[in-house]
Amino acid sequence: MLGRVQVPASVKRGEPFEVRVIAQHPMETGFRRDLQGQAIPVNIVDKVWCMYGGRDVFRAELGTGIAANPYIAFYVVARESGPIEVAWSDDRGEQGRASALVNVA
Repeated sequence: MLGRVQVPASVKRGEPFEVRVIAQHPMETGFRRDLQGQAIPVNIVDKVWCMYGGRDVFRAELGTGIAANPYIAFYVVARESGPIEVAWSDDRGEQGRASALVNVA
């Protein structure tokens, strides 16, 4: 699954910064029908997690109330320069990953 992570170009040590994540995913609820009238099976991103500085800094469990191509934003405190990695998985076991470089001044 494709996705993207955005962080500010530079952040100050000890200050929170926003992490924005978007994942390309259809997020089917199981309530829609195709052109033949058949129910489209449930297929949702159900878990999102984020690692920064070798630590788990964010986790979320999503449900069917999230739109297609889910967008998630959260804050992390700047500790050190390095990658911030976000991963997600859907209820079928498929996974996606994206990362961005955090530059702490």
